Amino acid sequence: NFSLDKLANIDIHDLMNREPIELYDEHVAETLKGKTMLVTGAAGSIGSEIVRKLSEHDASLIICVDFSESALYDLQQELKRKHPGIDYRFILTDVRNEQLLENIFEEYHPHFIYHAAAYKHVPLMEEFPWEAVQTNVFGTLNLVRLAVRYKAERFVFISSDKAVNPTSVMGATKRLGEIIVQAYSSSVTSTCFVVTRFGNVLGSNGSVVPLFKKQIANGGPVTVTHPDMIRYFMTIAEACQLVLEASVMAEGGEIFVFDMGEPVKIVDLARNMIRLAGYTPDVDIKIQFIGERPGEKLYEDLFSEKEKLKETHNDKIMISNENIQSLAEAEKIINRLRTLDGFHEPDLYRVMIKELLPEYRSVTGDKKVVNFVSGNRITQYNFQN
Repeated sequence: NFSLDKLANIDIHDLMNREPIELYDEHVAETLKGKTMLVTGAAGSIGSEIVRKLSEHDASLIICVDFSESALYDLQQELKRKHPGIDYRFILTDVRNEQLLENIFEEYHPHFIYHAAAYKHVPLMEEFPWEAVQTNVFGTLNLVRLAVRYKAERFVFISSDKAVNPTSVMGATKRLGEIIVQAYSSSVTSTCFVVTRFGNVLGSNGSVVPLFKKQIANGGPVTVTHPDMIRYFMTIAEACQLVLEASVMAEGGEIFVFDMGEPVKIVDLARNMIRLAGYTPDVDIKIQFIGERPGEKLYEDLFSEKEKLKETHNDKIMISNENIQSLAEAEKIINRLRTLDGFHEPDLYRVMIKELLPEYRSVTGDKKVVNFVSGNRITQYNFQN
């Protein structure tokens, strides 16, 4: 009974075994009304949905920053068609470029900043950790400093549950970004800084749902890394509700996390998708276990053991008020990472991250992580630094 229509119309909520989370509050719309918004990573899965939601809240100006030309163009065409009355700016640039970012802040003085730009694919960042550091750490630092300099009202950093007890470079760089954001929060009163932590976002670019759909449409097999791997899941819409709610609720320095219910086994997700497409798992469509990938762990944590939880007005939102590191500690992290400029050895980055984040432990999965540049560069680094 398989049809492509069935596959296309799979309801993501059917894959999570829980009711959708609804958070909409009038005070969110009222607070955002008439503000100038800056969204980085605006053409990505999360960023574009944030822009769509802001478009419904009567923002006076929405600045959409992304470095993906085609994706930004597609977003521009969609929003001009759907919201002709909203004032947008579509700016093609990279969050690594502090000077170009400063030009944006100088011209528009955004009130709210939603920082969604990031490298997020775990195995790729294991191979190219210098890219993760430059974007996820230094790109975040650029925006944080500009938010302070231009006295933005609020700054929302979009992080990941992979930042908790990280086993991947991607998760570790997200955690370092959290530390920087919270350190500035502890020393600055003009801007309210807040972190939002997501589980896996179903349907986002690079997530398992689009991958499984393609594999099912091709007749299988559906590839799963490990039979016991579990993840917390939320939808793009839920993730954006959390971001907007956090941007209004925050008092400064908190980490906001959704109660996403029980984690879901990836293999169960695969079986459900196969059934919803009209097939029988392991009969019509095979499930193939391919081994853990570099940086992956079997389960994710939402909070570390050191973090203290605080209740909110909504039982679906949890807040962590952890021990925030000082600005001096953040500067130490930044200065140590700067010494890696010009070096392209993954192992060197992992050693440095371990020095900065004792809770980080590298996991290579079932595949060898290959150095991009070989030779004596690590020895050279040790000699220079």
